[in-house]
Amino acid sequence: MKNLVRLIIALVCASVLIGSFACAEGNASFTAADEGCWYEVFVYSYSDSDGDGIGDFNGLKSKLDYIEYMGYDGIWLMPIMPSPSYHKYDVTDYMAVDEQYGTMDDFKSLLDDCHARGIRVIIDLPVNHTSTRHVWFTRASSAIKMRNYANKYVNYYTFTDKAANKFSKLQGTDWYYEEQFQGGGMPDLNLDNPEVRAEIEKIVSFWLSDVGVDGFRLDACTSYYKSANENVEFLNWFVSLAKGIKPDCYVVGEVWASLPVIAQYYQSGIDSCFLFPASQAEGYIVSALRSSKPAESYVKNLLATEKAIPDGIIAPFLCNHDTGRTIGLLSARSNPEKAKFAEGVLNMYPGSVFTYYGEEIGMVGSTNDPNKRIAMNWSEDERTSPPPGATTFEYPYPGVYEQLEDEASLLMYCRQINFVKHNFPVIMKGRTETLVTGETYCAIRRFTDNEECVIAINFDSENPVSFAL
Repeated sequence: MKNLVRLIIALVCASVLIGSFACAEGNASFTAADEGCWYEVFVYSYSDSDGDGIGDFNGLKSKLDYIEYMGYDGIWLMPIMPSPSYHKYDVTDYMAVDEQYGTMDDFKSLLDDCHARGIRVIIDLPVNHTSTRHVWFTRASSAIKMRNYANKYVNYYTFTDKAANKFSKLQGTDWYYEEQFQGGGMPDLNLDNPEVRAEIEKIVSFWLSDVGVDGFRLDACTSYYKSANENVEFLNWFVSLAKGIKPDCYVVGEVWASLPVIAQYYQSGIDSCFLFPASQAEGYIVSALRSSKPAESYVKNLLATEKAIPDGIIAPFLCNHDTGRTIGLLSARSNPEKAKFAEGVLNMYPGSVFTYYGEEIGMVGSTNDPNKRIAMNWSEDERTSPPPGATTFEYPYPGVYEQLEDEASLLMYCRQINFVKHNFPVIMKGRTETLVTGETYCAIRRFTDNEECVIAINFDSENPVSFAL
């Protein structure tokens, strides 16, 4: 007999009302690479344990009670490897951690504590490029300056003696190196080189087997090669490598592109690609909230997403470290109900929803990248130093500690949403069928072979809606 879970979730002007008709045999449990509630953390700006103003592993470890309380199943850590920059996407050593954040033992202790709580940890892995200070690049540069072009490290990158688009000048020479992100000191690796791939194999094995992380967020997947087909082929190689080492690892890719292109990247076998079309000011969520027919817009894009990605785990989000924060997108500095509602309708998407740290308390940030990565607001007296280059430090909502004491806060709403999804995992695991759709309201059925629920949403805070199912 099927285990049928029937549920109505009504989202009306950012309030959630839960009514259960029947529930048999408990809730489904998560598998290792399954859908869940994920939390993106920039260690630099999260929590400082040693008083130097920079967040660290021990600071993050001290906040695991909070992360667990909020109902996050997994943490994505922005780059933690040694780097000369604050953002650390220009790696100098792929098999170490940056001393700003602590030691490898500190990181392993953090990992052990996460795993003891059932929290998974994936780390950012930028394999498109290294730092110009990486030993591979410094050896390649020295070889070129000595005209030793046969040096193996020269072929770790792509050099040319002719100026070209996306190529940067190698100082002290007449040569240029490929750099998709010009000006960042991040030369592109030659991913066709078997020796580079062998290095990547060592890196992946180190983090999955020796250290014990649960997977990777892959940076800049659209920049590996010049064509999507080549990128998909590389991702297929990478995913096969990672799954061969740790079958239950979770791999999610940054494919900043349209829905059809994102769907193409799922052909690589990757678990997830971030659903960029749902994010930012023109994305599915915010555009629906601004539409004169919000329910129709919301349902249309939800169904289109599931049709385009029938098998992979969808990874929706509202913002991340590269985009303006949601409160600004919604003009909701003084309207927490609007922010709650956006969180609510986002989290009614299936798959793995990712929340950027501080979104749950209504932080803001826009313009340059450092402004989007300012200190987590625990309280006025507990914040890290701002990252280099940050120019604005606005906190329109109270900090974590104050919001924890307020049952009506944005933080407590986000927590409630996470636990609704835990109690009814069909929301994350199921497929969608439309039951009722009006201009400002809708009811959809989310179902698997064993469970189903009904989700009803009214986008109009002024006019209650009733209808028969």
